[in-house]
Amino acid sequence: MTSSDIRFGYGTNGFANHRLEDALAVIADLGYEGVALTLDHHHLDPFAPELPRRVEALAARLDRLGLAVVIETGARFLLDPRRKHAPTLLDDEPAARLDFLRRAVHIGADLGAEAVSFWAGIRPSAVSRGLAWDRLVRGCAEVVEAADAAGVRLGFEPEPGMLVETLDDWFALRGKLGAPDCFGLTLDIGHCRCVEPLPVADCVTKAGPHLVNVQIDDMRRDVHEHLEFGSGEVDFPAALRALAETGYRGLTAVELPRHSHAAPAVARTSLAFLTHARAAAEFLSATRVAEEVSL
Repeated sequence: MTSSDIRFGYGTNGFANHRLEDALAVIADLGYEGVALTLDHHHLDPFAPELPRRVEALAARLDRLGLAVVIETGARFLLDPRRKHAPTLLDDEPAARLDFLRRAVHIGADLGAEAVSFWAGIRPSAVSRGLAWDRLVRGCAEVVEAADAAGVRLGFEPEPGMLVETLDDWFALRGKLGAPDCFGLTLDIGHCRCVEPLPVADCVTKAGPHLVNVQIDDMRRDVHEHLEFGSGEVDFPAALRALAETGYRGLTAVELPRHSHAAPAVARTSLAFLTHARAAAEFLSATRVAEEVSL
């Protein structure tokens, strides 16, 4: 696989002010190959009536637009209107989160999604680290069971500030779960710059064998803020070259959840930036091959 084979998508959490059907049309018209669909009250609410009919209609629309899809589950206030991202698998009462994740798995199966992505959550202050890990493993095992039955791949995302924050944390969780086949990795390129000790390209290489979903955005060291491309510190040609070398063939979706106010323009400039970075990655790869041949 070469850098030119990388498939870019865009996240609907960056189109929060658009109807879903309009967001999909804009994303497709700009030339993206897929969409990272965050299930939310305004974008395919998994708790609203007539879900099977709505999912069937969405599947047909995605097919007409030629868009692949991954399912994201990071809606802020879908489950609790007063507490962001609550409840999580770490809370005393995680039933609502588990119900949501099972629904996401079934929606992913019906849409033919490439992956269903989720994360751990922030450890509540009253919950010990050991208990939080026990709850996370128990909850993830239930989600794995649902995904296995539905034939869906899971992408678990390390997230700054959450119980599973780094790649090493993800590997620890995978081990505690017994390394199930359906349990893969969602990697956010920006997060690598934010919290990982290794250079971004090395993180991509480390993650490569387990990748089922990739999010892409710019970021600075120690600051968890999703930035437009070129505003942070990520070396994108190096990151994309490393991604191509892993052989990953899934979507690489732009993750800019705080840019909905200018979504069409941001999506347009993002794809232009990434297309240029992908070409630069291809040049780097060709140059390295030429140097190896000359040795």
